[in-house]
Amino acid sequence: MEPLGADKPREYCGVFGIFAPGLDVARFTFYGLFALQHRGQESAGIAVADGRRVHLHKGMGLVPEVFDEGTLSELRGHIAIGHVRYSTTGTSHPVNAQPLVFRYARGTLGLAHNGNLTNAARLRRELAAAGAVFQTATDSEIIVNMIARHGREPLEFSLLACMREITGAYSLVLLTEEKLVAARDPYGFRPLCLGRLGDPARSGTDGWVVASESCALDTVGAEFVRDINPGEIVVADADGLRSLAGPAAPRQAHCVFEYIYFARADSCLDGFGVNGVRREFGRELAREYRPAADIVLPVPDSGIPAARGYAEEAGLPFEEGLMKNRYIGRTFIQPDQRMRDLGVRLKLNPIREVLAGKRVVLIDDSLVRGTTSGKIVRLLREAGAREVHLCLSSPPISHPCFFGIDTSNEKELIAAQKPVEEIRRFVGADSLYYLSLEGLLRVFGDFAPHLCTACFSGFYPVEIAPPGEGGKFALEEAVCL
Repeated sequence: MEPLGADKPREYCGVFGIFAPGLDVARFTFYGLFALQHRGQESAGIAVADGRRVHLHKGMGLVPEVFDEGTLSELRGHIAIGHVRYSTTGTSHPVNAQPLVFRYARGTLGLAHNGNLTNAARLRRELAAAGAVFQTATDSEIIVNMIARHGREPLEFSLLACMREITGAYSLVLLTEEKLVAARDPYGFRPLCLGRLGDPARSGTDGWVVASESCALDTVGAEFVRDINPGEIVVADADGLRSLAGPAAPRQAHCVFEYIYFARADSCLDGFGVNGVRREFGRELAREYRPAADIVLPVPDSGIPAARGYAEEAGLPFEEGLMKNRYIGRTFIQPDQRMRDLGVRLKLNPIREVLAGKRVVLIDDSLVRGTTSGKIVRLLREAGAREVHLCLSSPPISHPCFFGIDTSNEKELIAAQKPVEEIRRFVGADSLYYLSLEGLLRVFGDFAPHLCTACFSGFYPVEIAPPGEGGKFALEEAVCL
């Protein structure tokens, strides 16, 4: 059975880091990862440093499946990093779970990485030729090896040297026995923010937190301080917090899909509230395309803000006509053949009294392959909808992503294979409309030039890997799994 959400670009990963002497940093990290669970559901891990040693626990599955009271109680220290993973380079396999922890010249190094390196294959060949040994099929291990080459320097300076050689997308959290380090790539592809733990009523700071999204700061009670700048390295240790300027890029290229789908709606990324941005996408969509209709209906949950914006702008009633079963995550008990045929009904069920006889504008955030969208359209028709007009709050995804989204194969993208009218017939809608790229960018105003829109336009901010060197399994043959 194809799970709900299989027709979406897959999330890459989420990272979390904390420096907080005197606090239960493992438990803080557990809750931070729980808030970032939407960014990766394949594996989870936490590494904790106590000043002398680094302790690690990781495994396959969701955060509450990997950790319990027993495992958390054994992770004692004052520094921690955590990771939730959806694989974009390397298979879903225990050896590829993060954080990665290694011994190097200055002691122990732990690393968690969100993103994708575009020159990973070449760097790996060079490192292997120089005698480096690789234990995983992830590009993250390349970063570890390159840091180790400069390992006699303090970690932040070793990392700075590494950042001058790697290209692509990365937000990193790292630790040694005594410090927490975080870094964001010079283009700012992946999000990363800084928070402060402490009582606002008194002076002083109890600790520092870094996370992929601000929702994780909210969850652990940390005050949002700011987004970490593209190319910046932040260090937290016994001497306090400090920042280093890393390599500069010719432009910023924040991933626009964070705002469309990946980030949680309650997060704030680079000065923009995600919920508000998605609502404006819906408003722009209504300004561009407004078929005769009776109600506006979202595909839950990611389509809800855009559907509200569309309904407000179009002056149509907003209705929730699809009930989502929120207790179905990954399905361990496989459905029988009859239930597989029913497919999406396991997770979405139409509300017939809302739909019967209605002309429906169905709002979703994006469309990759079209398979799930076609099933939802059929559900609505079977429940009595007279017409279904499918409107997407993003442009057609017609080009693969090489910066941490699992769409590195153009053959997976229906918009790269078919014109809009063929896609409409494929999904069975009465009409199909995508938000224009111009309409999407209008929402961001002067910030628009700082976004990466390569998946829509095909214009990549950095050089991508040659054919045959990119993709999820590009490093797989180099290791024995």
